Amino acid sequence: MPLLAEVGWGGLVQAPSTITWTDITQSVNQVQGVSITRGASDELSETQPGTATLRLDNQDGRFTPGNTASPYYPYVRRNAPIRISVAVMPTRTGSAPYPLAMLGDDFDDGRIDSTLWPTSTGGATETGGRLRIPMAPGVDTNHTSARQWTLAGSKLTAKLAAVPAVNGSSNVAASMWVTSTTSGTRIGWRYDALAGVIAAQSQTGFADGASVNLTYSAIDHAWLRVRESGGTVTWETSGNGFDWTVRRTLATPSWVTSQQHAVDFPTTRTGGTTGYIEWDLVGAEVRPRFYGMVNEFPVDWEGLSSTVTITCTDLFKRLNRLPALRSMVAEEIIEQAPLVYYPLNEPGTSTSAGDISGSGAPSLAITQAGAGGTLAMGSADGPAETGEQYPLLTPSSATAGKWLSVDLGPQFEDPGMYQYLCLEAWFQTTTTGRCIMGIHTTDLTYQHLLSVGAGGGLQIEWTSDGTALTTEAVSGPTTLANGNWHHVVYDQRDGKIWIDGTLADSSLAVPRLWGERMLHVGGYRGTRLWNGSIAHATIYSTLTTSAGPTASTHYAAGMTGYSGEDADVRIQRLARYAGLPSVTVWGTTHDPIASQGPGGTQVVARMREVESTESGKLFAERDYYGLAYQSRDIRYNPSPGTEVFTIDYADLEPGTSLADDDQKMVNSVQASRPSGATQRVTAPSSILAFGEYPQTLDVLKTSDNSVLDAAYWLVSRYANPGPELREVVIEAYTLSSYLDILDADISSYFTVYNLPSQAPASTLRVNVEGYTETIKERSHVIQFHTSTSLTDSVWVLDDSTYSVLDSTTRLAY
Repeated sequence: MPLLAEVGWGGLVQAPSTITWTDITQSVNQVQGVSITRGASDELSETQPGTATLRLDNQDGRFTPGNTASPYYPYVRRNAPIRISVAVMPTRTGSAPYPLAMLGDDFDDGRIDSTLWPTSTGGATETGGRLRIPMAPGVDTNHTSARQWTLAGSKLTAKLAAVPAVNGSSNVAASMWVTSTTSGTRIGWRYDALAGVIAAQSQTGFADGASVNLTYSAIDHAWLRVRESGGTVTWETSGNGFDWTVRRTLATPSWVTSQQHAVDFPTTRTGGTTGYIEWDLVGAEVRPRFYGMVNEFPVDWEGLSSTVTITCTDLFKRLNRLPALRSMVAEEIIEQAPLVYYPLNEPGTSTSAGDISGSGAPSLAITQAGAGGTLAMGSADGPAETGEQYPLLTPSSATAGKWLSVDLGPQFEDPGMYQYLCLEAWFQTTTTGRCIMGIHTTDLTYQHLLSVGAGGGLQIEWTSDGTALTTEAVSGPTTLANGNWHHVVYDQRDGKIWIDGTLADSSLAVPRLWGERMLHVGGYRGTRLWNGSIAHATIYSTLTTSAGPTASTHYAAGMTGYSGEDADVRIQRLARYAGLPSVTVWGTTHDPIASQGPGGTQVVARMREVESTESGKLFAERDYYGLAYQSRDIRYNPSPGTEVFTIDYADLEPGTSLADDDQKMVNSVQASRPSGATQRVTAPSSILAFGEYPQTLDVLKTSDNSVLDAAYWLVSRYANPGPELREVVIEAYTLSSYLDILDADISSYFTVYNLPSQAPASTLRVNVEGYTETIKERSHVIQFHTSTSLTDSVWVLDDSTYSVLDSTTRLAY
């Protein structure tokens, strides 16, 4: 059972597709073992950040931060990405011919297994826990198994641990083949070092005219597999040995189902100097256990011996240190990568307004036209769900007062020479004929304005030759000067404009204007000064695609905070704010979620609000950089016999315990929602028998009925919880169901049977809430934190299991 510990030296955990992983397994102290924690202690607790602890041999100083002699210098540093897996090796049973999935070798004992590999012509060795095959000039080598295997209905897997260097050669190639009894007929993978290509091939006569050639990537092609199933051969690659990508399929050649095969790892080199290729973990089944980052590399000494005991934390470490969220409007705009973005939410003492797009644009300065008028920052309440204040502009006249302006500089002008622009802003006024925002070139050849016309409707003004402005009225509402907040998005690329989230005009004939860099907000060059408030002035580039359709949705962000969108959509929205590309969503029950109000709280806190509202589960994935969100319905009524695994009580370790206490009891819930009623649900018979166990429930529901449903769900489950197994301890390595046990994760369920006579039942089914595990040499102890799965069962009419009065007649929520 090889441990597989890998560090992404120099990589960024938030950019997993760019990480090249280095195997450090040989440095891990597997006598002490690797400890990992994951999930929650029970179903009523939040999942906690996952952690891993492992001790590394540092005798040569390779794990000492700042050590220039380290092969990993200068990347031995905090927050280095790390992933931990176990590679379960197959056991060969029965008699030949064996399925290829039973061919396994971890190359860890320092000697070639001559029974498994009777032909080895190139001086192959087991070095550093890998198969190393030398590649000398002019020498073709073979490392070949006995001919006693079959590919039909089976597979061959190996890790390509190190590829050969060219070293001045004119031909360097190495392969992994499943071979026919006919010379030159074989299926597998071939690596060509000169071309930098990894090829999926089915050769006849040592050639394949339909070869699928891939540009080799040490990240994407770290693992190779070829398998046969149902008349099809499939070639696959993987970056971690667990998640596979199909690269080629082919109808199964007849020899695959009619012959016994050998496995060969041949090499060839013409000229140059000697190199080598390394393979590892042939036949391994990989199961990820942890993905995260190293917190620090503390160096310890005992005499002359040096060790480094590292502690690691999963994705939640990075999420928990992210700054507090801005308003949803701001987060949506920033996510869209604007060229410049001025929220205009500075406090009243400010004399300028800054760009927060990250492009480093200069600030908008308060500019005076004529005499009189005021511009008071932080004085006007903004759209309801922003929770912010914005500038209030009060001119003396259309030409006397203050506005905001800036020269965006050549760094903005250059992109503008080649790209269409998209303008966005919020505005509030009761005065017509004024300018929201405008932009022009330094010589005024090109000018572009958004304004509210004399009739109260929106208009676009422009010139492409420096002459008088052309005005084009926008189809749409003519009541924009009514004192309410309005939102506008103008996409020059498509000639479309959105007002308050609705497409108002799609036929604007404004020409493409280039090189604009002088920006004015709340007026234009000392004229048409705005009387009211303006917020979130933004400019996007639309070089390859339109920005308007997405920006138009920002109206809902400011006015409603996207209230009413389903919980899974909200979770994914929040994940995007945190820089995560996606969230794996499990389940189908996702209720509408209320607005979460203005900014000021961290993204994890917002996600936890949704999780709590929906009785869901949120946690970090253990095989890649990502989050998983489970809705409550994935635990409803599991089908009999579909457990991840079943286990005999006799196979459990000491520490397995049964509990029947009031730790989880809830028989009185007072529940409320934003802008809704406060309501109460009780279980009178439970209160009579045990006394009151109250709980307050604040949820982001959009209706009072939904609040009642949530309160009832909690009381119906915990008014009188029954006895349950809360801890189940398993020495998984010794069991035939080892792989199945490793597949168990949060919300998985399994059954313990043949319980002692003192148990309330001979068989108990439990949900996994979390676990702690210790991985050692030839040992893998997992202590599952569990709860009874009956807690989440719901009523099915006339069902023998799920229609038991006062037990499983719980209405689904």
